[in-house]
Amino acid sequence: MKLTSTERAVIVAAMKEVTRDGLAAAKHLSGDIYEVKADTNDKFFRVLFAAEGEHNHVLLSLEAFAKKTGKTPKAKLDLAKERLKDWREQGKRLRKDQAATEKSRRGS
Repeated sequence: MKLTSTERAVIVAAMKEVTRDGLAAAKHLSGDIYEVKADTNDKFFRVLFAAEGEHNHVLLSLEAFAKKTGKTPKAKLDLAKERLKDWREQGKRLRKDQAATEKSRRGS
């Protein structure tokens, strides 16, 4: 989906609101998944995200879509959950690899 400059600006503004006001500016959906609304005059966008990092300072966008129904589609929520799971597994592998590299450097 190609967004207009106005649509992009509305979505960015919605995410900046979460950055400024915290998770209270979003709707909790499930587990660590939150939803932020970004509406224009004729379209209703949603961004599904998780707060990540040591102090939840990273807003990891997992899925964004134009909403057409009253409820967030289960398939969109499931996709966001899968992407978050993948992100966290990659992080664990990276930390494990970094620890092994550091250990081998100290041992050399």
